[in-house]
Amino acid sequence: MLQSFIAMGIISVLWVAFGFSLCFGDDIGGIIGNPTTFLMFNNVGGDIYTTPTGKILGGATIPLALYALFQMKFAIITPSLITGSFAERVRFSGYMFFMIFFFVFIYCPLAHMTWHPDGLFLKWGVVDFAGGIVVHASSGVAALAGAIFLGRRKPSTRKSEPANIPFVLLGAAMLWLGWFGFNAGSSLHADGIAVKAFLNTNTASATAMMSWIFFDCLRGRKPSDMGAAVGCVVGLVTITPSAGYVTVGQSIFISFVITLICNTAVYWRSQSRIDDALDVFPTHGTGGIFGTILTGIFIQEGLIAGTKEGFIVFLYHLLAIAIVIVYTFVVSYFGYWLINKFIPMRVSEYSENVGLDYS
Repeated sequence: MLQSFIAMGIISVLWVAFGFSLCFGDDIGGIIGNPTTFLMFNNVGGDIYTTPTGKILGGATIPLALYALFQMKFAIITPSLITGSFAERVRFSGYMFFMIFFFVFIYCPLAHMTWHPDGLFLKWGVVDFAGGIVVHASSGVAALAGAIFLGRRKPSTRKSEPANIPFVLLGAAMLWLGWFGFNAGSSLHADGIAVKAFLNTNTASATAMMSWIFFDCLRGRKPSDMGAAVGCVVGLVTITPSAGYVTVGQSIFISFVITLICNTAVYWRSQSRIDDALDVFPTHGTGGIFGTILTGIFIQEGLIAGTKEGFIVFLYHLLAIAIVIVYTFVVSYFGYWLINKFIPMRVSEYSENVGLDYS
Protein backbone atom coordinates (compact mmCIF):
# COMPACT_ATOMS: atom_id res chain seq x y z
CA MET A 1 0.00 0.00 0.00
CA LEU A 2 2.89 2.36 0.78
CA GLN A 3 4.45 1.66 -2.62
CA SER A 4 1.26 2.99 -4.21
CA PHE A 5 0.61 5.77 -1.70
CA ILE A 6 4.14 7.20 -1.95
CA ALA A 7 3.43 8.05 -5.60
CA MET A 8 1.13 10.82 -4.35
CA GLY A 9 4.15 12.46 -2.73
CA ILE A 10 6.90 11.86 -5.28
CA ILE A 11 4.95 12.49 -8.48
CA SER A 12 3.07 15.52 -7.11
CA VAL A 13 6.35 17.29 -6.36
CA LEU A 14 7.99 16.28 -9.65
CA TRP A 15 4.85 17.33 -11.54
CA VAL A 16 4.97 20.86 -10.16
CA ALA A 17 8.75 21.13 -10.54
CA PHE A 18 9.10 20.04 -14.16
CA GLY A 19 6.82 17.08 -14.99
CA PHE A 20 3.88 19.07 -16.30
CA SER A 21 6.29 21.02 -18.49
CA LEU A 22 7.85 17.85 -19.91
CA CYS A 23 4.38 16.52 -20.73
CA PHE A 24 2.61 19.67 -21.90
CA GLY A 25 5.28 22.32 -22.37
CA ASP A 26 5.94 23.83 -25.79
CA ASP A 27 6.56 21.01 -28.24
CA ILE A 28 10.06 19.74 -29.05
CA GLY A 29 10.00 17.43 -32.07
CA GLY A 30 6.58 16.02 -31.23
CA ILE A 31 8.19 13.83 -28.55
CA ILE A 32 8.72 15.89 -25.39
CA GLY A 33 7.77 19.26 -23.94
CA ASN A 34 10.10 22.14 -23.20
CA PRO A 35 11.06 21.73 -19.52
CA THR A 36 11.20 25.49 -19.00
CA THR A 37 7.71 26.34 -20.28
CA PHE A 38 5.95 25.58 -17.00
CA LEU A 39 9.00 25.14 -14.74
CA MET A 40 7.84 25.25 -11.09
CA PHE A 41 4.32 25.85 -12.46
CA ASN A 42 5.36 29.15 -13.99
CA ASN A 43 2.59 30.37 -16.37
CA VAL A 44 0.18 27.83 -14.83
CA GLY A 45 -2.76 29.76 -13.45
CA GLY A 46 -6.39 30.65 -14.01
CA ASP A 47 -5.99 31.57 -17.65
CA ILE A 48 -6.09 29.49 -20.83
CA TYR A 49 -2.72 28.73 -22.44
CA THR A 50 -2.19 28.82 -26.20
CA THR A 51 0.79 26.97 -27.69
CA PRO A 52 3.20 28.69 -30.13
CA THR A 53 1.36 26.86 -32.94
CA GLY A 54 -1.89 28.54 -31.93
CA LYS A 55 -3.57 25.54 -30.27
CA ILE A 56 -5.30 25.66 -26.90
CA LEU A 57 -3.70 23.44 -24.28
CA GLY A 58 -6.31 21.53 -22.31
CA GLY A 59 -9.91 22.66 -22.28
CA ALA A 60 -10.99 25.99 -23.71
CA THR A 61 -13.39 26.52 -20.80
CA ILE A 62 -11.24 25.52 -17.80
CA PRO A 63 -8.17 27.16 -16.25
CA LEU A 64 -4.79 25.69 -17.17
CA ALA A 65 -4.10 25.03 -13.47
CA LEU A 66 -7.18 22.80 -13.24
CA TYR A 67 -6.11 20.88 -16.34
CA ALA A 68 -2.63 20.47 -14.84
CA LEU A 69 -4.05 19.05 -11.62
CA PHE A 70 -6.35 16.70 -13.53
CA GLN A 71 -3.42 15.42 -15.57
CA MET A 72 -1.33 15.05 -12.42
CA LYS A 73 -3.62 12.26 -11.21
CA PHE A 74 -2.91 10.24 -14.35
CA ALA A 75 0.81 10.68 -13.73
CA ILE A 76 0.39 9.53 -10.12
CA ILE A 77 -1.60 6.39 -10.77
CA THR A 78 0.57 5.06 -13.61
CA PRO A 79 3.71 4.09 -11.64
CA SER A 80 1.59 2.84 -8.74
CA LEU A 81 0.02 0.26 -11.06
CA ILE A 82 3.46 -1.26 -11.65
CA THR A 83 3.94 -2.21 -7.99
CA GLY A 84 1.60 -5.18 -8.16
CA SER A 85 3.88 -7.09 -10.52
CA PHE A 86 6.82 -7.40 -8.12
CA ALA A 87 4.99 -7.51 -4.78
CA GLU A 88 6.90 -8.94 -1.80
CA ARG A 89 10.37 -8.74 -3.36
CA VAL A 90 11.26 -5.18 -4.40
CA ARG A 91 13.34 -2.86 -2.20
CA PHE A 92 11.41 0.28 -1.33
CA SER A 93 14.28 2.71 -1.98
CA GLY A 94 15.09 1.11 -5.33
CA TYR A 95 11.44 1.25 -6.33
CA MET A 96 11.24 4.97 -5.54
CA PHE A 97 14.21 5.68 -7.80
CA PHE A 98 12.61 3.57 -10.53
CA MET A 99 9.38 5.53 -10.14
CA ILE A 100 11.28 8.74 -10.85
CA PHE A 101 13.09 7.12 -13.78
CA PHE A 102 9.83 5.79 -15.24
CA PHE A 103 8.09 9.13 -14.85
CA VAL A 104 10.81 11.15 -16.59
CA PHE A 105 11.86 8.80 -19.38
CA ILE A 106 8.68 6.88 -20.16
CA TYR A 107 5.54 8.58 -18.87
CA CYS A 108 6.34 12.16 -19.88
CA PRO A 109 7.30 11.39 -23.51
CA LEU A 110 4.26 9.13 -23.99
CA ALA A 111 1.91 11.70 -22.47
CA HIS A 112 3.34 14.43 -24.69
CA MET A 113 3.17 12.38 -27.88
CA THR A 114 -0.39 11.26 -27.15
CA TRP A 115 -2.11 14.23 -25.50
CA HIS A 116 -0.22 17.40 -26.42
CA PRO A 117 -1.85 19.20 -29.38
CA ASP A 118 1.48 18.99 -31.27
CA GLY A 119 2.38 15.47 -30.11
CA LEU A 120 3.61 12.91 -32.63
CA PHE A 121 0.91 10.29 -32.04
CA LEU A 122 -1.88 12.87 -32.09
CA LYS A 123 -0.61 14.22 -35.42
CA TRP A 124 -0.81 10.67 -36.78
CA GLY A 125 -4.49 10.54 -35.85
CA VAL A 126 -3.92 8.22 -32.88
CA VAL A 127 -6.42 8.93 -30.09
CA ASP A 128 -6.36 7.88 -26.46
CA PHE A 129 -9.36 9.31 -24.65
CA ALA A 130 -8.24 8.68 -21.08
CA GLY A 131 -5.04 6.65 -20.89
CA GLY A 132 -5.08 3.33 -22.75
CA ILE A 133 -1.60 4.03 -24.10
CA VAL A 134 -0.21 6.51 -21.61
CA VAL A 135 -1.37 4.80 -18.41
CA HIS A 136 -2.25 1.15 -18.91
CA ALA A 137 -0.10 -0.07 -21.79
CA SER A 138 2.98 1.69 -20.38
CA SER A 139 2.50 0.52 -16.79
CA GLY A 140 1.62 -3.02 -17.89
CA VAL A 141 4.71 -3.41 -20.07
CA ALA A 142 6.96 -1.86 -17.39
CA ALA A 143 5.42 -4.29 -14.87
CA LEU A 144 6.24 -7.21 -17.16
CA ALA A 145 9.84 -6.01 -17.47
CA GLY A 146 10.05 -5.71 -13.67
CA ALA A 147 8.66 -9.18 -13.05
CA ILE A 148 11.17 -10.65 -15.52
CA PHE A 149 14.12 -8.66 -14.14
CA LEU A 150 13.45 -9.39 -10.46
CA GLY A 151 12.55 -13.03 -11.01
CA ARG A 152 10.14 -15.24 -9.12
CA ARG A 153 9.39 -15.03 -5.41
CA LYS A 154 11.10 -17.57 -3.18
CA PRO A 155 8.94 -20.48 -2.04
CA SER A 156 7.44 -19.58 1.32
CA THR A 157 5.36 -21.25 3.99
CA ARG A 158 3.34 -18.04 4.38
CA LYS A 159 -0.03 -17.93 2.68
CA SER A 160 -0.11 -15.63 -0.34
CA GLU A 161 -3.83 -15.79 -1.05
CA PRO A 162 -5.89 -12.61 -0.68
CA ALA A 163 -6.29 -12.10 3.06
CA ASN A 164 -9.35 -9.87 3.10
CA ILE A 165 -11.84 -10.36 0.26
CA PRO A 166 -14.21 -7.59 1.45
CA PHE A 167 -11.31 -5.11 1.18
CA VAL A 168 -10.60 -6.33 -2.36
CA LEU A 169 -14.23 -5.70 -3.33
CA LEU A 170 -14.17 -2.33 -1.57
CA GLY A 171 -11.08 -1.36 -3.55
CA ALA A 172 -12.66 -2.51 -6.80
CA ALA A 173 -15.80 -0.51 -5.99
CA MET A 174 -13.73 2.62 -5.30
CA LEU A 175 -11.92 2.11 -8.62
CA TRP A 176 -15.22 1.70 -10.44
CA LEU A 177 -16.49 4.98 -8.98
CA GLY A 178 -13.22 6.87 -9.40
CA TRP A 179 -12.88 5.76 -13.02
CA PHE A 180 -15.91 7.87 -13.91
CA GLY A 181 -13.81 10.90 -12.98
CA PHE A 182 -10.94 9.83 -15.19
CA ASN A 183 -12.98 8.85 -18.23
CA ALA A 184 -15.89 11.26 -18.16
CA GLY A 185 -13.59 14.02 -16.92
CA SER A 186 -11.34 13.56 -19.92
CA SER A 187 -14.00 15.30 -22.01
CA LEU A 188 -12.92 18.48 -20.17
CA HIS A 189 -16.50 19.71 -20.52
CA ALA A 190 -19.86 18.89 -18.92
CA ASP A 191 -21.28 17.84 -22.25
CA GLY A 192 -22.60 14.94 -24.31
CA ILE A 193 -19.14 13.43 -24.76
CA ALA A 194 -18.66 13.30 -21.01
CA VAL A 195 -22.03 11.58 -20.60
CA LYS A 196 -21.16 9.12 -23.38
CA ALA A 197 -17.85 8.32 -21.68
CA PHE A 198 -19.64 7.87 -18.35
CA LEU A 199 -22.21 5.51 -19.87
CA ASN A 200 -19.62 3.51 -21.81
CA THR A 201 -17.38 3.20 -18.78
CA ASN A 202 -20.09 1.76 -16.55
CA THR A 203 -21.47 -0.50 -19.29
CA ALA A 204 -18.04 -1.87 -20.23
CA SER A 205 -17.14 -2.61 -16.62
CA ALA A 206 -20.44 -4.39 -15.99
CA THR A 207 -20.09 -6.38 -19.22
CA ALA A 208 -16.53 -7.39 -18.40
CA MET A 209 -17.40 -8.47 -14.87
CA MET A 210 -20.16 -10.78 -16.06
CA SER A 211 -18.07 -12.01 -19.01
CA TRP A 212 -15.18 -12.88 -16.68
CA ILE A 213 -17.43 -14.87 -14.35
CA PHE A 214 -19.22 -16.75 -17.15
CA PHE A 215 -15.96 -17.49 -18.96
CA ASP A 216 -14.54 -18.91 -15.71
CA CYS A 217 -17.60 -21.14 -15.44
CA LEU A 218 -17.22 -22.33 -19.03
CA ARG A 219 -13.63 -23.31 -18.24
CA GLY A 220 -14.70 -25.37 -15.25
CA ARG A 221 -13.94 -22.86 -12.52
CA LYS A 222 -16.35 -21.57 -9.93
CA PRO A 223 -17.56 -17.96 -10.02
CA SER A 224 -15.63 -15.95 -7.43
CA ASP A 225 -15.60 -12.51 -5.89
CA MET A 226 -11.97 -12.13 -6.97
CA GLY A 227 -12.96 -12.93 -10.54
CA ALA A 228 -15.75 -10.35 -10.39
CA ALA A 229 -13.36 -7.71 -9.04
CA VAL A 230 -10.68 -8.40 -11.65
CA GLY A 231 -13.30 -8.53 -14.41
CA CYS A 232 -14.79 -5.14 -13.59
CA VAL A 233 -11.33 -3.52 -13.53
CA VAL A 234 -10.45 -5.14 -16.88
CA GLY A 235 -13.61 -3.63 -18.33
CA LEU A 236 -12.61 -0.20 -17.06
CA VAL A 237 -9.17 -0.57 -18.65
CA THR A 238 -10.44 -1.79 -22.02
CA ILE A 239 -12.86 1.10 -22.56
CA THR A 240 -10.48 3.83 -21.35
CA PRO A 241 -8.87 4.66 -24.73
CA SER A 242 -12.20 4.86 -26.59
CA ALA A 243 -14.73 5.87 -23.91
CA GLY A 244 -15.76 9.18 -25.48
CA TYR A 245 -15.68 8.01 -29.09
CA VAL A 246 -17.66 4.76 -29.39
CA THR A 247 -21.33 3.84 -29.06
CA VAL A 248 -22.63 1.90 -26.07
CA GLY A 249 -23.08 -1.18 -28.26
CA GLN A 250 -19.47 -0.96 -29.37
CA SER A 251 -18.37 -0.58 -25.74
CA ILE A 252 -20.11 -3.88 -24.92
CA PHE A 253 -18.37 -5.61 -27.83
CA ILE A 254 -14.96 -4.13 -26.96
CA SER A 255 -15.14 -5.10 -23.29
CA PHE A 256 -16.50 -8.59 -24.02
CA VAL A 257 -13.80 -9.49 -26.55
CA ILE A 258 -10.87 -8.05 -24.60
CA THR A 259 -12.08 -9.58 -21.34
CA LEU A 260 -11.79 -13.02 -22.90
CA ILE A 261 -8.28 -12.13 -24.11
CA CYS A 262 -7.26 -10.86 -20.65
CA ASN A 263 -8.75 -13.88 -18.90
CA THR A 264 -6.75 -16.15 -21.19
CA ALA A 265 -3.64 -14.02 -20.61
CA VAL A 266 -4.02 -14.36 -16.83
CA TYR A 267 -4.29 -18.14 -17.17
CA TRP A 268 -1.27 -18.21 -19.49
CA ARG A 269 0.75 -16.12 -17.04
CA SER A 270 -0.12 -18.50 -14.17
CA GLN A 271 1.31 -21.38 -16.19
CA SER A 272 4.50 -19.52 -17.09
CA ARG A 273 7.69 -18.74 -15.20
CA ILE A 274 6.80 -15.05 -15.01
CA ASP A 275 5.81 -14.06 -11.46
CA ASP A 276 3.59 -11.05 -12.07
CA ALA A 277 2.02 -11.22 -8.62
CA LEU A 278 -1.14 -9.21 -9.33
CA ASP A 279 -1.31 -9.92 -13.08
CA VAL A 280 -0.62 -6.30 -13.99
CA PHE A 281 0.45 -7.07 -17.55
CA PRO A 282 -2.31 -9.62 -18.35
CA THR A 283 -4.96 -7.16 -17.15
CA HIS A 284 -3.79 -3.53 -17.44
CA GLY A 285 -1.15 -4.07 -20.11
CA THR A 286 -3.15 -6.42 -22.31
CA GLY A 287 -6.35 -4.41 -21.81
CA GLY A 288 -4.63 -1.13 -22.72
CA ILE A 289 -2.92 -2.63 -25.79
CA PHE A 290 -5.97 -4.30 -27.28
CA GLY A 291 -8.23 -1.44 -26.20
CA THR A 292 -6.06 0.90 -28.28
CA ILE A 293 -6.15 -1.46 -31.26
CA LEU A 294 -9.95 -1.67 -31.14
CA THR A 295 -10.10 2.10 -30.75
CA GLY A 296 -8.36 2.35 -34.12
CA ILE A 297 -11.13 0.17 -35.53
CA PHE A 298 -14.24 1.76 -34.02
CA ILE A 299 -13.59 5.51 -33.97
CA GLN A 300 -15.38 7.35 -36.79
CA GLU A 301 -12.08 8.20 -38.49
CA GLY A 302 -10.78 4.64 -38.09
CA LEU A 303 -11.10 1.33 -39.89
CA ILE A 304 -14.89 1.23 -39.48
CA ALA A 305 -15.15 4.23 -41.82
CA GLY A 306 -14.28 1.90 -44.69
CA THR A 307 -11.99 4.41 -46.38
CA LYS A 308 -8.31 4.48 -47.26
CA GLU A 309 -7.78 7.25 -44.72
CA GLY A 310 -9.52 5.16 -42.05
CA PHE A 311 -7.26 2.20 -42.80
CA ILE A 312 -4.21 4.46 -42.46
CA VAL A 313 -5.46 5.76 -39.10
CA PHE A 314 -5.88 2.16 -37.92
CA LEU A 315 -2.33 1.32 -39.05
CA TYR A 316 -1.04 4.33 -37.13
CA HIS A 317 -2.74 2.98 -34.00
CA LEU A 318 -0.93 -0.33 -34.54
CA LEU A 319 2.37 1.48 -35.08
CA ALA A 320 1.90 3.63 -31.99
CA ILE A 321 1.13 0.68 -29.73
CA ALA A 322 4.12 -1.23 -31.15
CA ILE A 323 6.38 1.75 -30.38
CA VAL A 324 4.97 1.99 -26.86
CA ILE A 325 5.51 -1.72 -26.16
CA VAL A 326 9.09 -1.84 -27.46
CA TYR A 327 10.18 1.53 -26.05
CA THR A 328 8.63 0.99 -22.63
CA PHE A 329 10.01 -2.53 -22.22
CA VAL A 330 13.55 -1.66 -23.30
CA VAL A 331 13.80 1.59 -21.34
CA SER A 332 12.16 0.23 -18.17
CA TYR A 333 14.32 -2.90 -18.20
CA PHE A 334 17.37 -0.67 -18.59
CA GLY A 335 16.08 1.39 -15.67
CA TYR A 336 15.81 -1.65 -13.41
CA TRP A 337 19.31 -2.74 -14.47
CA LEU A 338 20.85 0.71 -13.94
CA ILE A 339 19.30 1.32 -10.52
CA ASN A 340 20.22 -2.19 -9.45
CA LYS A 341 23.88 -1.24 -10.00
CA PHE A 342 23.60 1.35 -7.21
CA ILE A 343 20.75 0.06 -5.04
CA PRO A 344 19.83 -3.66 -5.11
CA MET A 345 16.30 -3.77 -6.49
CA ARG A 346 15.49 -7.03 -4.75
CA VAL A 347 15.29 -7.36 -0.97
CA SER A 348 17.42 -9.80 0.99
CA GLU A 349 16.36 -13.41 1.31
CA TYR A 350 15.67 -12.86 5.01
CA SER A 351 13.42 -9.87 4.34
CA GLU A 352 11.53 -11.81 1.70
CA ASN A 353 11.08 -14.83 3.97
CA VAL A 354 9.66 -12.87 6.90
CA GLY A 355 7.64 -10.57 4.60
CA LEU A 356 8.13 -6.92 3.68
CA ASP A 357 5.56 -5.72 6.22
CA TYR A 358 7.72 -7.10 9.02
CA SER A 359 11.18 -6.44 7.56
